[in-house]
Amino acid sequence: MRIAISSESGCGNTTVTKLVAQRLGYPMINFTFRQLAAEKGVDFWTLSRMAETDHSIDKELDRRQTEMAMAENDCVLGSRLAIWMLGEADLKVYLRATPETRAERIFRREGGSLEQRYRETVERDKANTRRYMDIYGIDNTRPEAVADIIIDTDDKTPDEIASIIIEEIGKKG
Repeated sequence: MRIAISSESGCGNTTVTKLVAQRLGYPMINFTFRQLAAEKGVDFWTLSRMAETDHSIDKELDRRQTEMAMAENDCVLGSRLAIWMLGEADLKVYLRATPETRAERIFRREGGSLEQRYRETVERDKANTRRYMDIYGIDNTRPEAVADIIIDTDDKTPDEIASIIIEEIGKKG
């Protein structure tokens, strides 16, 4: 079974993807902009700015993730566009939270100031939405168009979210 989990930043995608993969004993695929930036020898924000005008960056990231997932019979793929890119996924999950919740989580993880993290979160959302539409014609603000399940994560722990996903997998047989 291939499971695709998507969200905007700060919704717990990486943590939840890891938990679901561990519980199922499946490989976790979560190749990120941060990893690609490290490979290219630039920081995350520099790569993000480069991606605004160089669509090959997103295409490379998405291609590599999809290839990794397709090489596995069973896996959990976590990425911003997993539910759109892995059309073969048996379960497509979208995690959502308010910008305030997401900024708070990113602030706790990365530091800085909460106000700064909020501004970055909102700007990153806008930039990502614009890029995904330009590159793929994907409107990531409408996950209900492709997701099997949408989970609001504002008031849930990663373990609770993972349990909801595992329960949904059980319903699929």
